[in-house]
Amino acid sequence: MSRMRKPPQPPRSQAGPAAWRRDRLGVAVRAAQQCGDVWQLAPGVYVAATAGPCETVLRRTTYEYETTPGTFLPAKRPDGSVPGPTERAHGHAARMRALRPKAVAARIGDIAPGAARFAADWPLGQDLSVLPRAQRVLAGIGSRYLFSGDAERLQAAGARLAETREQIIRSWPLPPWVPTPARRFLARQQAVFDAELRAVIDRRRTTGRLGDDLLGQMLRPSSQYGLLPDAAIIDSLTGLIVATAETPTRAVGWILLTLARHPRVADRVAAEAGALPADPHAVTGAHLDRLRYTQAVVREVLRLYPPNWLLARRATAPAELGGYPVEPDTTVLVCPYTAHRDPAQHPDPLQLRPERWLDESGSLVVPGVFLPFSTGPRACEGTAMALAELTLIAAETARRYRLSEPPGPVPSHRIATFGALTPVGLRLRATPRS
Repeated sequence: MSRMRKPPQPPRSQAGPAAWRRDRLGVAVRAAQQCGDVWQLAPGVYVAATAGPCETVLRRTTYEYETTPGTFLPAKRPDGSVPGPTERAHGHAARMRALRPKAVAARIGDIAPGAARFAADWPLGQDLSVLPRAQRVLAGIGSRYLFSGDAERLQAAGARLAETREQIIRSWPLPPWVPTPARRFLARQQAVFDAELRAVIDRRRTTGRLGDDLLGQMLRPSSQYGLLPDAAIIDSLTGLIVATAETPTRAVGWILLTLARHPRVADRVAAEAGALPADPHAVTGAHLDRLRYTQAVVREVLRLYPPNWLLARRATAPAELGGYPVEPDTTVLVCPYTAHRDPAQHPDPLQLRPERWLDESGSLVVPGVFLPFSTGPRACEGTAMALAELTLIAAETARRYRLSEPPGPVPSHRIATFGALTPVGLRLRATPRS
């Protein structure tokens, strides 16, 4: 195979820099239709557009590909060094003790009250801007899941981190080393969060009351790695406190918009949610398991509107993708949006069909590629928690209200930060169900 063979490239008038800046999503859809599995956006920049290439890149991340540099600065030990690969592996294992599906199901009673409050406190008789409120609620749920009794102390600092990170993402594609005002401000906000979290860690270690939350799991030594250093804990949780609200907020927006636009779907979700306990603290993993249609709706919305519609990877070794050679340092953009809308994976891909996620007995299945939280070694650790939150928010909202869109402009998903699919300008009105 010739090393010079390159993926096809759409006409510059349709996929050049100006067109890409103006309408990334539209360019990606048209190019996938014209060029197939893999196409070239620019020299050294390939796009994986269908299931096979997308999954190949994501599953080979850490082996042939790496993620792009993160927004946050690595936490440092007292000697100035940063956590290494072994400590990062220990940190991942410690986090997953609290984030695996069984662990999330066991703590569903800590998640359900926030979902119920989101619905119960919806102001009636007005058109509500959904996303800011969803973000506050999800940030509260996430903080309590991570830090339980210390959540209030850390949530405000985490919110400032999230807000500043959003400003930096909007400045893409400036390289991460460019010292913009937003990045300097982020460094100061990160230092504040680090100090707050370090004080909580010191108090828990000193008293011996480590806690049963995610932080408590990270403070416990493991038989394989021993005690995790403070810097590795802080390094992990700085990004995680932002992630618990960022992606789920966009997903909540798309889910609630879908319930407003599809009343019959909303009615069926409401009927299913009627079996939830009146006291949200009494909700268990078994109750969540019974919300099968609601879970199918959530998955179908995430298929149609993956909150992270474009993921960036960089090749670190020679590889092959869709029959084309990939040289080291090539950027590969993985596009779940087009992969999810591939008719080879999902028949009638543009139609909302929650039933595709259910078999004849009503059990959940995975009918095709599903990448809203990525996959492989760098898949989202909080997938189980996010799906639980989204399912409960959809159920609690639908059983209380009928949602509708107010007259005026429809939400736009094209004016979005790089890689983020957001229903910009989403406003909804809630009418109580009789």
